[in-house]
Amino acid sequence: MNIINGNVTSPKGFKAAGNAVGIKKNKADGDNGLFESKKDMAIIVSEKPCTAAGCFTTNVVKAAPVLWDMKTVNNGIMGIVANSGNANACTGQQGIDDTEATAARLAELIGAKAENILVCSTGVIGVNLPMDTVLKGVESTYALVGDSYEKGLSAAEAIMTTDTRSKTAAVTVEIGGRTVTVSGMAKGSGMINPNMATMLCFITTDCAISKPLLDKALKSCVRDSFNMICVDGDMSTNDTVLCLANGMAGNTEITEENADFEEFRKALRYINRKLAIDCADDGEGATKLIEANVKGAANEEEARKIALSVVSSNLLKAAIFGEDANWGRVLCAMGYSGADFDPMAVTIEFRSDKGIIRLMDDGKPVVFDEEKAADILSEHKIFIDMYLSEGNGSATAWGCDLTYDYVKINGDYRS
Repeated sequence: MNIINGNVTSPKGFKAAGNAVGIKKNKADGDNGLFESKKDMAIIVSEKPCTAAGCFTTNVVKAAPVLWDMKTVNNGIMGIVANSGNANACTGQQGIDDTEATAARLAELIGAKAENILVCSTGVIGVNLPMDTVLKGVESTYALVGDSYEKGLSAAEAIMTTDTRSKTAAVTVEIGGRTVTVSGMAKGSGMINPNMATMLCFITTDCAISKPLLDKALKSCVRDSFNMICVDGDMSTNDTVLCLANGMAGNTEITEENADFEEFRKALRYINRKLAIDCADDGEGATKLIEANVKGAANEEEARKIALSVVSSNLLKAAIFGEDANWGRVLCAMGYSGADFDPMAVTIEFRSDKGIIRLMDDGKPVVFDEEKAADILSEHKIFIDMYLSEGNGSATAWGCDLTYDYVKINGDYRS
């Protein structure tokens, strides 16, 4: 596998664009009275129909685009249109009609049917889309699509809400003697909770792979990436991961779980994990990335429960922000995770590029150097390593610290 500087336009046959169409509110730029137009619509299209797979929010309250995509993803897909600034969630039948109208407009432009188009939205909940703006925006954005790196980057920028940076990734891998490219883009900064988050992720690949195996590969990769991150414990109505495979790499179609399938899944796993970690790292107001590693749990599922519980603890997240080695909050979060383990046989360590410090050893507290601990916690990426004595289960989860800015950002999100 070769990591490349690319995005959703890197695989053969894919084009994209991002555009400012007027869905987002324009904000004054400094003291000069000018207004800044922010990108708020992205389009991705394929030259050939794609096999598609998707994973969606488990929230009972699902946005209109999620409902549309859940039934449409099984069709041959020709494109995706996504907007930011408005979630089109909790908008009743009007929201469902607006989603279909958006799909129909892009379909008309590329000579397809509405059911060949996937639609995603992110932003404020409970507000109907300005459909005149949206439909004109589909036309103006489609007119900009291209296969350059810059076009793909503009699409990634157009789906951002409170994100501070765009998130992209791309790799190539040899499958059946052909070079296959797998790439993706994502947005996500707040309302990030295990079992997906207020995030959108679009993955494109020119690999030829059957629908059942694409579904299986995506679900397994999402399980260990987007389902293992937490920023704030809130689960969105719009969470969506979509993967489009157009087969233009020319490899023999992957139809069984052989070596080619494993090579593809390895590449897909990298893309999902890279983008998921980027979302956790860009958590609203965050200053630190937390990686929680569990080893020695009874099984993988028990380890997953513990790792997710630790990165989801607001008390721990606040302690990491304050660079306080309050390891008791780690053990507490482990204890209410729902996993069964012996706390008298737990070892806990904090580490970073500044070093490693043991805080609990086989259930016993360790007298440690507070200055060394503070120095370790002064780094951006903090590792929390937990060792149990129950079995061979292991898991990793990612999160971020909880800061004053998180409250500020979410205190005026609609304004």
